[in-house]
Amino acid sequence: MAAALIVNPNATGVTPDLTLAVERELAAAGKVETFLTERPLHAAELAAQTGDAERVYVFAGDGGYNEVVNGLDRDVPVGFIPGGSTSVLPRALGIPRDPPEAARALAHSTTERSITLGRANGRRFTFSAGLGLDAELVRRVDELGRDRGKRGSDLAFARKLVGIFAENRGRFEPSMEVVGVGSVAFALVANGNPYSYVGRLPLRIAPQASFEGGLDLVAPRELRARLLPQVAWWALAGRGQDRSPKVLYVHDADELHVVSETPVPLQVDGEDLGDVTEAVFEAERAALRVVVPG
Repeated sequence: MAAALIVNPNATGVTPDLTLAVERELAAAGKVETFLTERPLHAAELAAQTGDAERVYVFAGDGGYNEVVNGLDRDVPVGFIPGGSTSVLPRALGIPRDPPEAARALAHSTTERSITLGRANGRRFTFSAGLGLDAELVRRVDELGRDRGKRGSDLAFARKLVGIFAENRGRFEPSMEVVGVGSVAFALVANGNPYSYVGRLPLRIAPQASFEGGLDLVAPRELRARLLPQVAWWALAGRGQDRSPKVLYVHDADELHVVSETPVPLQVDGEDLGDVTEAVFEAERAALRVVVPG
């Protein structure tokens, strides 16, 4: 089987030695041609140039995966190899976290899943998007800069989150409208479960979400400091948010339309898309074939 391997050499968990090990594992199943990214959005360009490859593998982090699914212009199975600090998508798909082990499992697998991809104002995403709080958090961590492309740690995210809560005095008022549904303080859109990870802990923000379904919206109507323990329980245990009167939960939607009173940050798969006053989230059902361990 001829395959293309797209590698982001600056991703947190990617090294030259690991790249060679991944190549060896993939080559055991057939010919592999490797492409290295050189700049932001280069992975999208490379994905569009994979030609007649029967499979495309991506050894990168969540941002690299996002670029590849936005660059693909044909129906080809994709294997995601963990190379980022979090690598949400492959972990959620049950792919081993060790890159050579993941490459070995995918190279010899004939098992595929057809999964939904989301779109936020036209930009595809694989596992999550957010408008407001979590997008602001992504932006603040990015402002810290990256060490040779490597994003800040979970501790950096935690510190910035505490700072955002302190600035707002623990209060987040309704400032945007989910059209036809209601007012909310911020919006989290999930394409699967978990929404993300903190270290080894999955954040089950949208426990009903599925890669084979539509999009799930979790949007607190307001947030107060006294509710933070309850919010933490929702995120870690994945229980209660779909029944709470304080949270707007929409399951299995094909389209969600959110309008904000003022410009707010928008993120997809942890990538900052800038400030918007309107976001349209759409589900592309069965849009991508992914290779998973057999």
